[in-house]
Amino acid sequence: MLTLNLSCPSSTVIFSQSRHQHPINASSSLLNPNLLNRIQIQRTLHTSSPLLHKPTSPKLEASTKVSSFSRIYGHPIGISSKPISHVQDWGSKISQLNKTCGFPSGFSSKPRSQIPKAASEANPERGESEAAVSKPKATTAQLALIFGLWYFQNIVFNIYNKKILNIFPFPWLLASFQLFAGSVWMLALWSLKLQPCPKISKPFIVALLGPALFHTIGHISACVSFSKVAVSFTHVIKSSEPVFSVVFSSFVGDSYPLQVWLSILPIVLGCSLAAITEVSFNFQGLWGALISNVGFVLRNIYSKRSLQNFKEVDGLNLYGWITILSLLYLFPVAIFVEGSQWVQGYHKAIATVGKPSTFYIWVLLSGVFYHLYNQSSYQALDEISPLTFSVGNTMKRVVVIVSTVLVFRNPVRPLNALGSALAIFGTFLYSQATASKKQKGGEKKN
Repeated sequence: MLTLNLSCPSSTVIFSQSRHQHPINASSSLLNPNLLNRIQIQRTLHTSSPLLHKPTSPKLEASTKVSSFSRIYGHPIGISSKPISHVQDWGSKISQLNKTCGFPSGFSSKPRSQIPKAASEANPERGESEAAVSKPKATTAQLALIFGLWYFQNIVFNIYNKKILNIFPFPWLLASFQLFAGSVWMLALWSLKLQPCPKISKPFIVALLGPALFHTIGHISACVSFSKVAVSFTHVIKSSEPVFSVVFSSFVGDSYPLQVWLSILPIVLGCSLAAITEVSFNFQGLWGALISNVGFVLRNIYSKRSLQNFKEVDGLNLYGWITILSLLYLFPVAIFVEGSQWVQGYHKAIATVGKPSTFYIWVLLSGVFYHLYNQSSYQALDEISPLTFSVGNTMKRVVVIVSTVLVFRNPVRPLNALGSALAIFGTFLYSQATASKKQKGGEKKN
């Protein structure tokens, strides 16, 4: 007995075959009168041939019955003796059956949405290009979340970093711990496979030595500046980083349009006015912020030249390895510079705070949020355009300055506020000018 059930919502086709009878029940929408004649011929052939009654094996019996089904319907299963016209005629009926049952053509149960996926798997390059083209842009809610985390983490870092330096004035040790916290964070991400670990090679490490050195200089100089002056003043001076970027980049052969050079004039004027009118002015704090600008600008310039052959490493992994190498640079020097004073300074800090746990929490928050806000900046750059990132970075500095002034209640003179606003506005003009320069350069290349 061979029974074949084809079930669909609108009709049922049942074929039953035995040695003496061949009843066929089907809907009239699937059969025509000519088909009954062909079935009668097949019945006569079947009863007259003893080989069809007694096949030599179960496999041969199943094959024979499938072949018989093929000849009845003219469907190309096995070997069909029917002309092509019959096949084409029944192809339309098969297509009708597929539509009724909800399947695409060809009796395949796979939905059509899997076809592009299979095509992309067969051609990886095409699949990647289509994925890149169809990558959705960040929505307004996503951008708000990205900027919100970025700003919040930066504010938390600056507040607790300054709180610690007020009671424990050892920026070399604190900067080393912040790099240590970032290194542990990245190692945890790689170990738990939350972030893919890049392939490490000797050329890659050698290429990172220069950027890591300049990153170390920029980080420790900023931390020294935070320990000597108000946070707001350090950030105003650090807003002059575009000036150093244009000057040093020009030395290595880059050219800038006139509007870029004009945009740095209000930055210089604003920083000068803010420095003159700063209540907590200190030369060590001023030079620390200026050296920090030089260090970070040289890091960016050197990275573009030494890491051109390692573009497959994403920004987060790159920053992670720079953090690890910077820790190896900084901590031995920190021991030499201020290591003999750490124990005495620790006891004074505990006596000032009252509880050791409070001191530990502050140090931990400064280290974790230092790495988190840098990580968020890299993730923000992946989601938004460079122009939006530059504008966001400028506004972030404004938010940090206002927040720290409110928290620490630093006195701000009117001329000092005017100079700070002028410097920030110049930074905004610089970001607009450089973004238009990059856009024009990209159009020329295309």
